[in-house]
Amino acid sequence: MSDIPGDLKFQKSHEWARVEDAGQVRVGISDHAQELLGDLVYVELPKVGDKVEAGASCAVVESVKAASDIYAPVSGEVVAVNGALADKPETINEDAYGDGWLFVVKAGNPDELDALLGPDDYAELIENDEH
Repeated sequence: MSDIPGDLKFQKSHEWARVEDAGQVRVGISDHAQELLGDLVYVELPKVGDKVEAGASCAVVESVKAASDIYAPVSGEVVAVNGALADKPETINEDAYGDGWLFVVKAGNPDELDALLGPDDYAELIENDEH
């Protein structure tokens, strides 16, 4: 099982959220999710300026096995995207919690983060999925 950084919050759909300065939230998919998907070959990200809704699909990652929707963990405006993934989507496989981040949202309602799972709860969710 992969290490789960203690500063992250998670959705049950395996997206992670890291709260940064000025109410910004960096978003990616968990190491567990990238393992399930296998080798990623394509990433479709939202555009800077797009509005996203918590729990709504806003991006897609495709692997050799399947395409998966990515759901926003918080509502707000996309203020940055990881453009490097267009040429190298496998970065998510290599560093899901670091260079493999997907996009950054300026959270419109930071209270939405309270609905997300903490690292221990997420680890329990993964463990239950595997049994």
